[in-house]
Amino acid sequence: MSDAATLARMIDAATRVMVFTGAGTSTESGIPDFRSPGGVWSQMTPIYFQDFVSSAEKRREAWTRVFNRSAGWTGASPNAGHAAIAALVASGKVGAVVTQNVDNLHQDSGVPADQVIEIHGNATYARCLNCGKRYDIEKLKPRWEAGEDLTCVFCKGLIKTATISFGQAMPEAEMARAAEEALLCDLCIVLGSSLVVYPAAGIPLEAKRNGAKLVIINREPTDQDAMADMVLHTEIGPLMSDVLELLET
Repeated sequence: MSDAATLARMIDAATRVMVFTGAGTSTESGIPDFRSPGGVWSQMTPIYFQDFVSSAEKRREAWTRVFNRSAGWTGASPNAGHAAIAALVASGKVGAVVTQNVDNLHQDSGVPADQVIEIHGNATYARCLNCGKRYDIEKLKPRWEAGEDLTCVFCKGLIKTATISFGQAMPEAEMARAAEEALLCDLCIVLGSSLVVYPAAGIPLEAKRNGAKLVIINREPTDQDAMADMVLHTEIGPLMSDVLELLET
C-alpha cells in the first residue's frame, strides 16, 4: 500500500482530525522557512519584542522590513498542500488547522478564519499593542514614509504587525483553543514543522498523549518522529493531493 493510501485510510477512520502546520507547508509557495540555510533568520537578525517596545530605532527597522517585504512572508499564493487541507476542512474531517505560519495562506486557500488557529500570529495586518485595534498595513505606509513612529490613533499605543515576536507572550486564547483541539482530535497530522519551537511543538505531543494517532510529514527528521504512528520525509503538496484524490474516489 502506498504512503498516500495509508494516510487516506487513517483520515477516513478518524472522527476528528487536527492539522498542525509549520513553515514547510508554505515553502512550496516560495515562502522561506526560518532556520535552514538560506532561511529568514540566516538572512536577518530577529528583532526581539522588548527591543521593539523600547527602541524607536528598532521599531523603524522592523517596519522597514515589513514594507520592503524583507522576510518574504506575504504576497505568495496557496499551494497544492494548502488546497488539500482546505478540502479536508470543507469535508468536515478536519476540525481545525493549528498553524505556526503567519502568511494567511490557509485562509487564502478557503479555510474559514474561525477554523485557523494562528499560534504565532499573522503578518498580513497589524494591531495596537495596547487596545488591540486592527490596522491595514498598507494604510499605515504613508505615515511610515513620513517618518512617524506608528502609534494607535485611539489610545497612542504602539502598533506592531500581528505576529508573535521573540520574547513576546504567546496568544492565550489561541493556545487554549489549540490545546482543546489536541484533546478533541483522534488524529493529528503535522505538516512541515521541525517541531523544535515550544510551546507550539507541545501541541501534537498533547494530542498523542491523549490517545490520538500522530502523523509527521516533514522533509527533515524531527525529535518527535519516534512517538509518531507514521513518519514521511516528502513534499507536502503532492502527497496531500494524492491523499485527497483517494479520499474522494
